[in-house]
Amino acid sequence: MKNRVDYNEKLAEHFTLGEMVRSATARRLNIRNVPNEAHVECLRALCQQVLEPLRRRFGVIRITSGYRCPALNEAVGGVKNSQHMRGEAADIHCGSIDEARKMVVFMRENLVFDQLLLERIMGNGCCWIHVSYVVETERRCNRQMVRFVSI
Repeated sequence: MKNRVDYNEKLAEHFTLGEMVRSATARRLNIRNVPNEAHVECLRALCQQVLEPLRRRFGVIRITSGYRCPALNEAVGGVKNSQHMRGEAADIHCGSIDEARKMVVFMRENLVFDQLLLERIMGNGCCWIHVSYVVETERRCNRQMVRFVSI
């Protein structure tokens, strides 16, 4: 692991390492959410293969959760084997269910992914998309199809 983390490091044209590790929960609980080099390479692949094409199609997208260290994953109630802890997943905030569905259809029809979940967050229509991408050849992206949770 590098001694110093460059949060301005570009992972793709429009995504930085800082954006992919930022967490209000980590800040509030004083959790040091720092990925190692392998995690950064997974985040880079996720950004280049999934998030960058999504941004080109839909404009600015807001990542609410990218990499999570084990302590942060536990603090937010993530599953024990969460792909966030490997730098393989991101949650994307959507202002409406219609916006989210358009993004999901685009990803399903145009991108390679491992897991794609559309999840509702609140009664105001805001929701989020969980998407993951796997680099390791022995764990190829399986294109687990969309699951709508609480919608």
